[in-house]
Amino acid sequence: MEPSLSASPAFGLTKEPGTAGSATDEEHGRGGLGEALGLTVGESDDTELRRHDMPLPRSTQSVCLGILTTIAILACLYVARDIVLPVVLAIVLKLLFQPLVKLLERVHVPKAVGALFSIALLLGVFVGLGMLLSSPASRWAGQLPQAWPMLQKRFAMLKTPVDHIQRTLENMGVHFTGPGSDSFFAHPVGMVTAVFSGTGTVASHLLETLLVLFYLLVFGETFLRRLVEVLPRFDDKREAVEISMHMEKDLSAYLLTITIINAVVGCATGAVMWICGVPGAILWGVVAFCLNFVPILGPFCGILVFLAVGIVTWGFEWFSILPAGLYFGIHVAEGEIITPMLLASRFTINPVAVMLSLIFWYWMWGVAGAILAVPMLAIMKIVCDRLRPFRAFGHLLEG
Repeated sequence: MEPSLSASPAFGLTKEPGTAGSATDEEHGRGGLGEALGLTVGESDDTELRRHDMPLPRSTQSVCLGILTTIAILACLYVARDIVLPVVLAIVLKLLFQPLVKLLERVHVPKAVGALFSIALLLGVFVGLGMLLSSPASRWAGQLPQAWPMLQKRFAMLKTPVDHIQRTLENMGVHFTGPGSDSFFAHPVGMVTAVFSGTGTVASHLLETLLVLFYLLVFGETFLRRLVEVLPRFDDKREAVEISMHMEKDLSAYLLTITIINAVVGCATGAVMWICGVPGAILWGVVAFCLNFVPILGPFCGILVFLAVGIVTWGFEWFSILPAGLYFGIHVAEGEIITPMLLASRFTINPVAVMLSLIFWYWMWGVAGAILAVPMLAIMKIVCDRLRPFRAFGHLLEG
């Protein structure tokens, strides 16, 4: 029998006292988003048992319709990337800054003021880093045209296998060279421009990203409240709130933790570059910080970058590998000890799924897609784990 619904001061829908499960809901659902929405949520033993139920589709028609729907959605995301990418970035930034807005709200700062403060903080960090790094970046950019021919000559034996890998990736739709450049080794400027071409979409739609971010921070819960109101059954309402709460809690904690860890990695890298005497230590600390947001591929590219930095700084001497070796040691300590210790109990994803997601979203949206790949994969896993028809797919993503 469907539980009855009655008026609630929050948004007009709650479970009648005395119905089955209300004690469990009240016991587990106090505080957080459920209280803000006026809907108490909790997990009973039955709910936990249902989550281990992972039905597989038995109808060929359902499977084919699911595949066609997925292809249609991905095609729309690719075609509409100029619109979708800034919105997705705003959603991820909202999850990152939501704890700060809530903290300010607890000390009686209005949501709108907290959202404006968060956006001002974000812009301040970017502007400050830009002013701080403009001088060392321009100095290294001036050295690159002279150093590139030397690097080409010394690593000529890698040209054939790298060109073969490049052609294979280009056949898959992943391009690492700019227009008019036939080889990865041709010129660094065209290569860097091609690799970072996807970030131009976000930069050119910066105002859209910030506007969406502001309204999500201020009115995000209002949108969820309206969604809950239109759902027909109480169980659907509770499930929608549970998914939203887990998504906000887990992803906010993940993004905040990863940002802090990456900042520590950047500071450590900058410190060892300064100790080694590499010019522009702050620049290389920021580079390490940014690369660490892209799992697996980012640190691998970082090793190559710091190897080139050592060669450009000291020539082909044995100690030119010192920057790359120290960066590798920092990454091993972070990736094998610190990050698993802090995140393993809360957040685990299959490494194969992470790698495939990185390649796919880089192909779709460029570097911005690679950075957003893991948060989007995490959102997908949280949703799939809590929707019965998709639990089998969520289980495949489990680490």
